[in-house]
Amino acid sequence: MPLFRRRSGGEGGQDRTGRFGFGFGFGRRAAGASADDRDAVRSGDRSGAAGASAPRLDPAFGDESVRLVLRQAAAGDLPALRPALTAGTDTAAGTDGTDMAARGTGTDGADLTWLVEAIADVPGVEEWTARAIADAPDDPLPLLLSGARHVSWAWEARSRAQAKHVTEEQWKLFHQRLDVAEEHLLEVAEREPSWLAPWYFLQISARGASLGPEVAACRFEAAARRAPGHLGSHRQRLQQLCAKWGGSHDAMHEFARSAMLAAPEGSPLGELVALAHLERWVDLPDGEDHAYLADPTVLAELQEAAFRSVLHPDFVPVRGWQEGFNTFAMVFSLADQRKTARLLFDALDGQVTESPWRYLAGDRVQAFRAHRDRCAAG
Repeated sequence: MPLFRRRSGGEGGQDRTGRFGFGFGFGRRAAGASADDRDAVRSGDRSGAAGASAPRLDPAFGDESVRLVLRQAAAGDLPALRPALTAGTDTAAGTDGTDMAARGTGTDGADLTWLVEAIADVPGVEEWTARAIADAPDDPLPLLLSGARHVSWAWEARSRAQAKHVTEEQWKLFHQRLDVAEEHLLEVAEREPSWLAPWYFLQISARGASLGPEVAACRFEAAARRAPGHLGSHRQRLQQLCAKWGGSHDAMHEFARSAMLAAPEGSPLGELVALAHLERWVDLPDGEDHAYLADPTVLAELQEAAFRSVLHPDFVPVRGWQEGFNTFAMVFSLADQRKTARLLFDALDGQVTESPWRYLAGDRVQAFRAHRDRCAAG
């Protein structure tokens, strides 16, 4: 069935990978989540596909402040960008005084990292950051933006195809751009030792450049020291441990579960368990894939992960909360757990994210719509 068709290629297609609850007493809020986000998830659309909003893929996640940042990045306006990026280096607390960084949901550099990752996908950033570095070589922000952009730009050169389909010229360009990324990000890490952002992107560049498991582990540990519960860094570590990147399914699952259990309940790290099962699912042949997700042991692990994270009363929203909800919605739909999937789809109210829908063949928005409508009909 097209609804369940997996992507046939793209070894590196899932490696760039990045919440709020409803009806379960979610009382805490994060400074990074907009009021519209909180209202949308708090109320959701309980009427199913017939009354739900049209699905849309929005790089700003419905946040006008992020939309402004992306416009400024496209225009090459670093002075206008600087206040938002500088504010992103601050540590935020929840509205009840909770130290959100300690809980694994805070902005101990996570907000800056998230904004820079969004900017990294904007074409042309590599051009104006090069000029900014030449004009002010001691300024770490242009170096950070350039490093992150060169990571994203490297994968654009590779075209996210399977390694066997990447041309020699693509490989050359891929590694040239990663070399620039490494140089700039390591310089930022040295100048700003408290910043999370360079270590987040250095995990991705290390994987692309095949720098080996020891370097990968050290870079994840450096990120985790600066933001112990940062979901994005844990996603990158999970990718590094995947079989397609030289790891193993056992190592991947062990990391996902141990990270979830080590975090407080309500932490977003439960998403790692769902991502690990999706990675295993996509690696199985037709016929075995659905049986795997429908296995009672796998279902129990997915339910536990969801109710320890996105469906837990202490779950706190941060920028990009939608990705976790999309991940659980998709995996529960694939596993024919339509009631649970519908709760998550309703909360999203049509907000589609690139991940996890890139695991499926075809258009992301159409895949979201098909699964949402199927769960609503069920």
